Amino acid sequence: MPHDSSPAAGQPQDTGDVPELTDEQLEFLNSMFDLARQGRGEELLGLIDQGIPVNLANAKGDTLLILATYNNHVSLVKGLLDRDADVDRLNDRGQSALTCAVFLQNEETVRLLLDAGADPRHEGQNAYAAIEMFGLDAMRAVLDEHQGNRSGR
Repeated sequence: MPHDSSPAAGQPQDTGDVPELTDEQLEFLNSMFDLARQGRGEELLGLIDQGIPVNLANAKGDTLLILATYNNHVSLVKGLLDRDADVDRLNDRGQSALTCAVFLQNEETVRLLLDAGADPRHEGQNAYAAIEMFGLDAMRAVLDEHQGNRSGR
């Protein structure tokens, strides 16, 4: 009997689909977001060093960097930046980590993100839009100072 090599014969076919994750795998990945929210940097950064994507994002588009920033975990933000986290990645609301840092008026994190190349004028709810919306003049001064320093280089 001839060998039937059609997909119907049980042969694997390359559809380009990503395999579905198990419930346990999804739970594990979701726990990364809790680590970022809680500022458990040593644990999270160790897992990233072992292969968890530094730019992992949840269902709302929040990355580990956005969550660490929004929860004021400066040392974790530093660690993620050291591992090349995408500073301009936007969540589903069009917000970046820099937008969050400006909104929270966390000058140290704002400076870290700017020094890492964050764009304060990206599309969506950017840092300057947050400044306008909430009247954050002190944050405007930080952004303007950084922009001035960059153009003066």
